[in-house]
Amino acid sequence: MNTINQTTLHQSRGVERIIEGVATSDGAGVKLTRVLTGKLQHRLDPFLMLDAFGSDNPDDYIAGFPDHPHRGFETVTYMLSGRMRHRDNAGHEGLLEQGGVQWMTAGRGIIHSEIPEQKDGVMEGFQLWLNLPAKAKMGEPWYRDIGSQEIPEYITAENVTVRVIAGMSNGVAGVVTREETEPMYLDIHLPAGASFSTALPATHNAFIYVYRGTVKVGDTPVESHRMGILSNTPQADGVTLTATDDARLILIAGRPLNEPIVQYGPFVMNTQEEIHQAMDDFRNGRFA
Repeated sequence: MNTINQTTLHQSRGVERIIEGVATSDGAGVKLTRVLTGKLQHRLDPFLMLDAFGSDNPDDYIAGFPDHPHRGFETVTYMLSGRMRHRDNAGHEGLLEQGGVQWMTAGRGIIHSEIPEQKDGVMEGFQLWLNLPAKAKMGEPWYRDIGSQEIPEYITAENVTVRVIAGMSNGVAGVVTREETEPMYLDIHLPAGASFSTALPATHNAFIYVYRGTVKVGDTPVESHRMGILSNTPQADGVTLTATDDARLILIAGRPLNEPIVQYGPFVMNTQEEIHQAMDDFRNGRFA
């Protein structure tokens, strides 16, 4: 367990807006909730999408996500429960298991599959899409499997457990850093009545997604299966959360790129011309 340097905040951010996700399906029929949609891409730049999935019914997830392409961004898949096999045309293969993270940079183009390796039981987790700066969109594809035991954790004096997937929280550094977008990705488990604070750079857009229980940010409750977009208050130096009951949530923040966002399905570029090129490259076998 890591030693922490507990942040003392001068002012917490508040909740600007609460978002209820949209039930949908993707891949070969996997049922999920799309929490961060295209309408929020500019407000939550550099983040493009957040999907939450969770079911104990194999019919909801068993078909998985057969071969499909990506270009121009990164995918971060965090598995709370279950097992998912990744394969791609750059030669990477890995098994994403409970508590683990798969971080993939699509760069100039990759074709991959994500298929469950279980026939029953709960499968639950998140997939986040993180944009790449224009200068890196046509870079080399990259992939890393991060086992649960590799993710730094700390416990506060109020018995709050925090897993630091990316960024820095209370002196504990996560597994992954990115120079341009500086993402923070925390999984926070709060006992009923406990409070938790962490610093957030004033430059960053940030949100929480509560997946168990209810938390309050100031006087605003954010219930389970809701996203709370955190206000960009210039004077605020972080956020303080208080659990109404036993609660779990993810806290995500990042520095905006402030670049044009043009998306067509699994391709995210800066211009329409680049999208047309991505489609042409994919059709003609020029990915990875």
